[in-house]
Amino acid sequence: MSTELWRLSAIELGRLFADGRASPVDALEAAQARAAVWEPHLNALSRDNPRARSEAEASAARWRAGAPLSPLDGVPMTVKEFLVTEGMPSTYAEPGEAPAAGEDELPVARMRRAGLVTLAKTTMPEFAVQGFTASARFGVTRNPWDTRLTPGGSTGGGAAATAAGYAPIALGTDGGGSLRRPAAHTGLVGLKSSLGRVPRLGGLPSPLLDFEVAGALTRTVADTRAVLHLMQGADPRVLWSGFAAAPRHDRPLRARYVERIGDAPLDPVIASACRRALADLDAIGVAVEEGPLPVEIAGLNALWPEIGKIGIARLFAADPALAARASAPYRAMAEEGARAPATLLCDILDRVRALRNAANAALTEIDLVVTPAAAAMPWTADAVYPEVIDGQPVGPRGHAVYSGWVNAAALPALSLPVDPAPDGLPIGLHLVAGFGRDDLLLDVAEALETRRPFADRWPVLPGEVSR
Repeated sequence: MSTELWRLSAIELGRLFADGRASPVDALEAAQARAAVWEPHLNALSRDNPRARSEAEASAARWRAGAPLSPLDGVPMTVKEFLVTEGMPSTYAEPGEAPAAGEDELPVARMRRAGLVTLAKTTMPEFAVQGFTASARFGVTRNPWDTRLTPGGSTGGGAAATAAGYAPIALGTDGGGSLRRPAAHTGLVGLKSSLGRVPRLGGLPSPLLDFEVAGALTRTVADTRAVLHLMQGADPRVLWSGFAAAPRHDRPLRARYVERIGDAPLDPVIASACRRALADLDAIGVAVEEGPLPVEIAGLNALWPEIGKIGIARLFAADPALAARASAPYRAMAEEGARAPATLLCDILDRVRALRNAANAALTEIDLVVTPAAAAMPWTADAVYPEVIDGQPVGPRGHAVYSGWVNAAALPALSLPVDPAPDGLPIGLHLVAGFGRDDLLLDVAEALETRRPFADRWPVLPGEVSR
């Protein structure tokens, strides 16, 4: 091979397997070698899959027999630590250990039934409720573009691994931006699908109501589309999964660019890169207007921290052993959540319902809401959040103002790379569409990617010179 296998997309690897020019075992060995070089610098993996080799060999046998399970049979992938994976422990990244799971949760099962090879599981912050990736159990995970900085979170291990070339696909979750912001911080594509399009079943309970969806981080929009194809589909056991995807548009698209949410600050480097990307939207035929977010989110944003506290309190009430293992900050969060009155939860649920109705109405008037994917560039790897953005002090959600409302509204959204910062750090543009219009997002993102390809950008191993 003139091109190293770790550089290839999932679709490109599948084509090589089909042509007999490489095998899934070759791809796994390339992934393992790449991880061995980078992992001391990143700490992106929580545990290796002891059966990875046998999975790759079984895939190779299927390709030789002309009976692959899917076009991506044999492609390496990583899986976020708390996505339940048969044969491996699955935890909330809390201290301690868990037994190996007896079966996969539904999204993981669909990927493995399509023949993808699980390289390893990836790190996350405890309970997946933070926007950085560090835990007492697994330590600090770092960004391959600058190992002093965070890859974001909570799918930070998956983002770091994919950005560094361990595997072209990282399965993860997004409960408030946990795929999209890490994608922005590491130069990847991150899709948060419409609620129910990728049904969840058999996983660890989420502390974030029904906001959390399973998805993937990839290097190309085509790979993201291919993964969605494998993971989507109705399941009679999951009510929300029965919706029908909205039809594609046959008229010019209208988008609203929302540069700022209220008076929340935005890093000027991000603002400049996203504003330049508006010209690309115009060039592909999307009419862009500027204005405020078409829904009111301030009230829900003010209550957002309470959602995680109440959710963790519920987890601990159901599993006292989990509470005993958890780190002190999360026990403190649960204690606060346990003291919250039922009226507070009812207020949150009322606001979520109102937001969903308002967002559904607003996105019949316009086709896309476009924003920066994150308000801040990546910050110091062991810090929970950046305390200052553009000279203005911010709280724990200051960097995340553009993403959480989308989860509450049940909408699809996608982050894709735009022009990087002057120092080379990635920046992401955030596209939001109406419920069920995931394919519209992918179509627009693919057209933008064609104008400004980004998958050939790679971070440089510390101490090496770019080549």
